[in-house]
Amino acid sequence: MIESLKPMSKAWRSERKSNSLSEVFASIPVPQGNGFWQNLRAFLGPGFMVAVGYMDPGNWATDLAGGAQFGYTLLSVVLISSLFAILLQHLALKLGVATGRDLAQACGDAFSKPVAIFLWFICELAIAACDLAEVIGSALALHLLFGIPILTGILITILDVFLILFFQKKGFRVLESIVLSLLIVIVLCFAYELLLSKPDISGVLGGLIPQPSIFTNPDQLYVAIGILGATVMPHNLYLHSSIVQTRAFASTDIDRKKAIKFATWDSTLSLSLAFFINAGILILAASAFHLSGNAHVADIRDAYQLLDPVLGSKLASAFFAIALLASGQNATLTGTLAGQIVMEGFLDWRIAPWLRRLITRLLAIVPAFFITWWYGESKIGELLIFSQVVLSMQLSFAVIPLVWFTSDAQKMGPFVNAPWLKYSAWVISAVILSLNLYLLAQILAG
Repeated sequence: MIESLKPMSKAWRSERKSNSLSEVFASIPVPQGNGFWQNLRAFLGPGFMVAVGYMDPGNWATDLAGGAQFGYTLLSVVLISSLFAILLQHLALKLGVATGRDLAQACGDAFSKPVAIFLWFICELAIAACDLAEVIGSALALHLLFGIPILTGILITILDVFLILFFQKKGFRVLESIVLSLLIVIVLCFAYELLLSKPDISGVLGGLIPQPSIFTNPDQLYVAIGILGATVMPHNLYLHSSIVQTRAFASTDIDRKKAIKFATWDSTLSLSLAFFINAGILILAASAFHLSGNAHVADIRDAYQLLDPVLGSKLASAFFAIALLASGQNATLTGTLAGQIVMEGFLDWRIAPWLRRLITRLLAIVPAFFITWWYGESKIGELLIFSQVVLSMQLSFAVIPLVWFTSDAQKMGPFVNAPWLKYSAWVISAVILSLNLYLLAQILAG
């Protein structure tokens, strides 16, 4: 029998021996040979589940706002955020493989109980903000496709909890297959939309180069930080460090090295796909709305209503809504898993999976329902963007411990970050923290 992963060092103070997501831990076999494609197939999956969080309805709101208001300008922010994400997700999977601890467990091991509880609370806020976007996005999609009132759609999303539980019992590979299938739907829908929008290639290429106006224009900066928060999602770091351990690899250095290599391939390919989706949404908004004099469009419903007449196709709006629904459902799967991981990792508190998922979903449904009921549906777009800014504000609390742990030779052993990787990760951490502090100062200043 393949030996279970164990922490590599006594530097972890905790004596808890439970595995991350123990019900699916090491449940997927890994081939013993060195064939590239055979091993890649075995490790493909976790990266796609993580990539889901990088293209959820919150991303749609920020990308639509950025493209409609500022054209291709913020495309560089999408690119830089995606590069940040690729590096940080590599660190997260490496932590899980090398130490046998997910990021939440590592924090629970390394920090005092009050600090761990604080970090857990901050992470729960991030998951609630993410789930808020998923709930609103799914409700919007149901409204656009079937005319279901948004408040009713918000309540319908409670059913997601039981669907997730049902599919998880079928095996983790089933969950991964569902996620991949929905991703394919999203990609096909947006490929069709982009073909219709006929974007300006020179404008797209120019948008990949950062512009000074991103920092000098407060409105651009606000949306840019929202894009950063929507792209590099804190709960995804906890999620990835856990679900990479669903592969049954041995605990030798050679096997861990192979696992890190192929898990990184999986992650990089998946996040490259997420970049295509996010860039596609922004390019679509810039081509269809900004350049046609509809720069005021920053709401998903407005975009849905305008796509058919602007692009000249009766299917454009329908495909847009179908992709939105697929996006919301996909993100639901991964968000609830992340909630389970952080509760068990930080607090070592295990409750019934259905109850954990119900709590996570209610934390999103209750504010979404009452804000929509009180302020009306006109505030939904603003709420989506605000939820992504909240995510960005939480990001440093996950990134800094992750970089610290993976740069510690005592904890990581031979898998410690190389100097170039360590310094790059700290620079990214400093950029994220600086942008968030600047945004906070702007908000406090009114």
